[in-house]
Amino acid sequence: MQIVYILLCIAGTALPLSQFIPWLSGHGLNVPILLQQATSSHIAAFAWADVLISGIVVAAFVLAEGSRLAMRRLWVPLSCLVVGPSLALPLFLLLRERHFAAAAPNN
Repeated sequence: MQIVYILLCIAGTALPLSQFIPWLSGHGLNVPILLQQATSSHIAAFAWADVLISGIVVAAFVLAEGSRLAMRRLWVPLSCLVVGPSLALPLFLLLRERHFAAAAPNN
């Protein structure tokens, strides 16, 4: 499963950034234009609302599950929310798998 999570981390980084980097090079970090374009249509607003709620859910899950399992360095997947939930969630699941593997009785 770790390979799947690694591949999802790569896709969850590459796909969003492949859209954001060209926009950033064309507009710079112009937040008013970003917000205007993000809400320029119902479908754009729908997509951004979905990403925002998903990011909040991922942050809550990382904090709750990470604390329950006494995982360290929870700041890593939380900081990846800057890219998006599409990176943060598979990265957290990868770190959780590795945490389980390290805690297994045969290690």
